[in-house]
Formats: sequence, structure tokens, C-alpha cells
Amino acid sequence: MTKTPTGGSGRAALRVVARLHAAPPRHNAGAEWMVWSMFRALVERGHDVSVWLSRYSGDREPYELDGVRVVPLAARLDFASQVKSADVLVSHLENVPSVGALARGYGKPFVAVCHNTFTKTFRDMASGSTALAVYNSLWMQREAELYFQDYPKMVRPAETMMVRPPVFAEDYKARRPGDHITLINCNPDKGGEVLRDLAKRMPDTRFLAVRGSYGEQVDYSGLSNVEVLDHVSGHDMRERVYARTKVLLMPSSYESWGRVGVEAMASGIPVVAHPTPGLCESLGEAGIFVDRNDLDGYEATLRKLLTRTEYGLASKRAKTRSAELNPSAELAAWCDAVEALVC
Repeated sequence: MTKTPTGGSGRAALRVVARLHAAPPRHNAGAEWMVWSMFRALVERGHDVSVWLSRYSGDREPYELDGVRVVPLAARLDFASQVKSADVLVSHLENVPSVGALARGYGKPFVAVCHNTFTKTFRDMASGSTALAVYNSLWMQREAELYFQDYPKMVRPAETMMVRPPVFAEDYKARRPGDHITLINCNPDKGGEVLRDLAKRMPDTRFLAVRGSYGEQVDYSGLSNVEVLDHVSGHDMRERVYARTKVLLMPSSYESWGRVGVEAMASGIPVVAHPTPGLCESLGEAGIFVDRNDLDGYEATLRKLLTRTEYGLASKRAKTRSAELNPSAELAAWCDAVEALVC
């Protein structure tokens, strides 16, 4: 994987302890790869990062990934003892309330990474113990501000910042796009049924359906033009998915950002997406937006996009947007913010 540029702060290494419900390479959702990129940046600054899992998985022994030590729940049960010796605690999603409470009890700075704009996300990190809240987009920042205006008695995080889900283009850039129309995560909310219906309408077109790490997955049995891949690790996405993809579908009912769209654009792969606020922000002018309920619109868009001239223009826009989203500066600011929590 590409090395993250570092600031070289020269300060003593911090012990950063995180609590997550799951981790790569077994669990490869966008939220997990976002925090993994952030942890990797801290490791490259010279800090010690360990991730303690709160759910049982197939792993029984600790392992290391990108310099981050992962401790499965089946391996050790003494997470609370790790809190005591940590310099900074980090969590996201379902573990924010419990880790925030431990941080408050042990007097440790706590970082809550927010991945969606659901009320529960803002309520959980507004516990009075959040030293730093990290939002993944500008629109999430605005939604958080509206939440605190509506609930003025809730305690705001001491500090906030935005880190867009970091994607280094070289980690995902295939030599050339493939020939499939691809959907990553076949859950109905991600557009699994849209891909199925398009495959029925376009029998001469090749589709690739990559099973997700969570949620119900649509069945494509009986469709000879749909190839289904099992869950793919983020480290293998370039060769196993993007090198075989010509167009990426993202007809999601909700996306707070949409990391896989940014990954695909690194290879100049056009993205056809439902216009959620997050996807509009992440894809920018490179996005090709069609309402997820407009199947005729998706089919017409794909047929036009697969012509040489139209595809070339869309691919060029995708590469330009990918370059605009270089995460180096935001990751450096993230490392600075974590270091500033420990005086």
C-alpha cells in the first residue's frame, strides 16, 4: 500500500487504543477502511495503534495489518485494562457510548469518528466525553451543527474536524478498466435489486456483483450475465474488482460519502449513482446521477456511457476528481489533532 506522507512531529510516540466491532481484512465496509487509513497515518507518524474488537469473528489470535495490531474478542477480554494505559481512545458506530463512558471514567481523551448523519450518531458522541469528533463530509458537519442547534442542552464535542474517507489513488488504480458493470455490496439499500433488473434488461452486458460484508445480499441465480464475487478485502479490490470494472453502479438509498466511488475513479471508472447528498459531494462534477427508482434512466445512461466518445469524457472527469481528493493534507491534520489531545 502507498505510504502516507507524514509531518515528522518528532514528539514521543502515543499509545492509541481503538474499540471497533469489526476490522479488515475479514470485514471490509467503508467505515472500517476509513478508520484504517487514519490509523495507518498515525502508525507512519511513529505512534502505536491497537484495535480491540467487540464482536466475535473467525479470528482467534491477534494479528497485524498495515502496522496496526488487531486483538479479536476471542483472544483477550481485558480491553478495560488497556484503556488505563492508553494516551488516546478512538471508536465509531455502536461502540461510541461504551468507549466514551470508559474515557470519562479514566480521564482519557476520546475521539468519535462519525460515518453517518443519523440522530443516534450525534446523540452518542454528545456525551460530554468527546474531545474530538471527526466528520466524513461537509454535509455531515452541517447536519451536526443543525442537531446541536435543535438540542442545545446536548454537550458539543470539544473539537471537531472533517476527514473525508482517505483514498490514495495508487492503492486502487488499475492499469486499465475492465468490461463489467459493477455493484459493490448487493444489499437492496445499496442497489442490489437495481443491478438485477438491469441485468435482465441488458442480457448482452456483463455485470459483476461483489457481495458486501453486512446486510441481506440479493440473489442473482438464473442470470448468466451476472458474475458474483464473495466479499473482497480492501487490499485486493484493485486487481479483483476495479481491473474488471468499466462502470461502477451506486444506486444507494443512503450514502454519507461513498468511498468505493472514489476508489473506482482512481482508475478513471465512471460512477452512475443515486444523488444522495454524500455522493453528490464525493463524486462532484464527475458523478453521473440517476434516481434509483428510474430504471429506464439507468439503462439509457449505461447504453450511452458505453459508447467510446461518451466513456472517454466521463473517464477523464473521474480521473480529475480522483486527483482532487488526494487525502495527504487531511491525514496530516488528523495526526496533528490527535497529538494535540495529549499535552
